[in-house]
Amino acid sequence: MEVTVPEVSRFLGIVIRFNYRDHNPPHFHAEYNEWMACVSIAELQVIEGELPRRVLTLVLEWAFDHRTELMQDWDLASQKKPVKKIEPLI
Repeated sequence: MEVTVPEVSRFLGIVIRFNYRDHNPPHFHAEYNEWMACVSIAELQVIEGELPRRVLTLVLEWAFDHRTELMQDWDLASQKKPVKKIEPLI
């Protein structure tokens, strides 16, 4: 059985996803070209991987503004339910 990795937002070449098989702590995946990082929702810190500094700044700015929605999507993804799209960084 294939497990989908839902995309919740896309902006400036950055893709934000959740993984239905993920584990705590609550986090999201940010992808930019060949770069990838897992970012904790509570602390807004990279817990794995890396992104270019400017991209990370944009991701953290976006995540700060959408922390509540990210936690709601984390809860949905952990229950293997469809996640909701989150507005991109403008």
